[in-house]
Amino acid sequence: MSILLSLFAAASYGLADFSGGVFSKRASAWSVALMAQLGGGLVVLAAGLLVSGEPTSTDLAWALLAGVGNGFGTAFLYRGLAAGRMGVVSPVSGVGAVVVPVAVGLATGERPSAVVLLGVALAFPAIWFVSREPEGGSLVGPGLSDGILAGLGFGTLFAALAQIPEDAGLLPLALNQLVAGVAIVAVAVAVRQPWVPRDPNALGGVISGLLGTLATWLFLVATHHGYLTVAAVITSLYPGFTVLLAVLFLREHVHRAQALGLALCVGSVVLVAAG
Repeated sequence: MSILLSLFAAASYGLADFSGGVFSKRASAWSVALMAQLGGGLVVLAAGLLVSGEPTSTDLAWALLAGVGNGFGTAFLYRGLAAGRMGVVSPVSGVGAVVVPVAVGLATGERPSAVVLLGVALAFPAIWFVSREPEGGSLVGPGLSDGILAGLGFGTLFAALAQIPEDAGLLPLALNQLVAGVAIVAVAVAVRQPWVPRDPNALGGVISGLLGTLATWLFLVATHHGYLTVAAVITSLYPGFTVLLAVLFLREHVHRAQALGLALCVGSVVLVAAG
């Protein structure tokens, strides 16, 4: 069940990133990211008031940390998607998101099989191939650093959410979303970028937010039924869905090195699932 839930989470994240990237090209990426978090946060807050749960102060503290990582990751992901190519930025963020939760999972006593660890190891060279230009072998510039920063933010999100037990209900997830909105505003102010959603296109972020919130909930449930390391790696397959949509609808080209990198990402997930 954990693997299936993680795959659904990956698909939902991939759709969220694609729609967020499209709207971020039409309006300020920071305002789109803010609307995404607020839209998803208000919906899950309403649901949290109806669903029973007893979150402790520790659960809320983990949700607070998850929200900071979520906001940081979303802000830089959307900026990268607006400035760079979806076929580069999204895979880089996905592979980067594996590092933190895998490290936390191993540090807290999880001991996946050798096959799973091999799958995790495959994820790291994937970032090398998926981030290279077809000529000259140099790293892709536009959006690459944003993809890396986004991956670290999402890795923190995954690792922190996994510490929240099932009986905590949905309120920690709502807190995570709303804190992420505050984090986005803080980062935007720090780098002097416009974040107030004045352009109507910024409202499209609500669609991304709802999809992202669904994905986050699916990931959270997946961690209750299996290893954090496994759920994190499989959920990080989401760039595959984003890249596919970018190829189909935006006519982005995937060259050989990137195709190899994407294949390594898929191979990583297959090995993790098999293990």
